[in-house]
Amino acid sequence: MAKPPRNELPGHALPRNGLPRDDTRRDEPLDALLRRVRACTICAPFLPLGPRPVLQADARARLLIVGQAPGRKVHASGIPFDDASGERLRTWLGLTRETFYDPARVAIVPMGFCYPGRGASGDAPPRPECAPAWRVPLLARLPNIALTVAVGQYALAWHLAACRGQPLGETVRGTCTLPDAPVLALPHPSPRNNGWLKRHPWFESELLPLVRARVATVLAV
Repeated sequence: MAKPPRNELPGHALPRNGLPRDDTRRDEPLDALLRRVRACTICAPFLPLGPRPVLQADARARLLIVGQAPGRKVHASGIPFDDASGERLRTWLGLTRETFYDPARVAIVPMGFCYPGRGASGDAPPRPECAPAWRVPLLARLPNIALTVAVGQYALAWHLAACRGQPLGETVRGTCTLPDAPVLALPHPSPRNNGWLKRHPWFESELLPLVRARVATVLAV
């Protein structure tokens, strides 16, 4: 089996996937770009269940949710966060399923679009080809995003690079307590993080009310 392409820095697209490094298709509409994303096969040799990119995007969206990568259930349904993690995340954000799955209000663009398979503990990390190939042109076509919710370490590494190396609790508290922070950091809502939540009870008691208020304000416009 061929070695997977090396992970490049954010914003540096892999040249072999049909997307030039400088994204020369600058006038490509979002709908056309999404068709190319959903037909992407650059990771196919490394995906145990094959490619099935899962995301949600509309140029009108004001809230961007960035997770890790689809799990097996999401791969089967094709619906982002269609699992226990999604139920908890919607509760954290104070969103109904109807609002959460309204692409005109909420964009859901994970760090990896396809189920990456199992890792040593839980699911494997997002495939390293995905974000460098697609993330910059996709986000450039979401001009109305007023707030980004970064969920888990891979989303935080991309959207809050300056916080790398900080304890998760510091990053979460630092962003969620700023009334106009453009990015809110959240722990991953997976049941595997129940231990972290028990050790940091202030997250649910003190910070989630602030998060819900901020999300509601952004979506009320």
